[in-house]
Amino acid sequence: MTVSIRSFTKRRPGIVFIVSAPSGAGKTTLTRKVLSIYPEMSLSVSCTTRTPRDGETPGKDYDFVSEAVFKRMLAAGDFAEWAEVHGKLYGTPRRMLERRLRGGGDVLLDIDVQGARQIRRHYTSAVSIFVLPPSLDELRRRLAGRGTDARKTIDQRWNNARHEIQEIQGYDYFIINRDVDEAVKQLAAVIAAERLKVCRYTQKPR
Repeated sequence: MTVSIRSFTKRRPGIVFIVSAPSGAGKTTLTRKVLSIYPEMSLSVSCTTRTPRDGETPGKDYDFVSEAVFKRMLAAGDFAEWAEVHGKLYGTPRRMLERRLRGGGDVLLDIDVQGARQIRRHYTSAVSIFVLPPSLDELRRRLAGRGTDARKTIDQRWNNARHEIQEIQGYDYFIINRDVDEAVKQLAAVIAAERLKVCRYTQKPR
């Protein structure tokens, strides 16, 4: 295959960036902050059957839907991935994701380990990053410090975290979120490096 400078000035295919973490590790904070560095990226807005938390905006943070609506969308094949997390359903709308990627836009997915497995299976060039807390003790402190969850919910999330961390071997990168600013720099560095991979500009379209 002939390679020219023009190969690297044309628009490459869009990249799916997956960010996963145990609840309380800070992935939502990191993804929101990295979008201020790369405002041209899109954050996929997931559908969920859970109720909004204080400060969350429908249509911006999540599309909040009933379980009946979610299951109709699932049956229609409207999700690129979906999962049940802590008893609630979450899913990434397929149409938006596909449209952005076809146009060469990069998409950031803030999803759990179940959804990440599905995305990696269907989008083989996706980049996956796992965010770790400094320790499980610190994670439990963060969960309790939210003040929004009952003790039973905190225990469930903490127990789930221990299992979710075992999934890290399937990811491309990891970030330990000791300091938010440093973790954001690391996430931004991963994005910058992946955007400059030669194979993304010279590969044949799928």
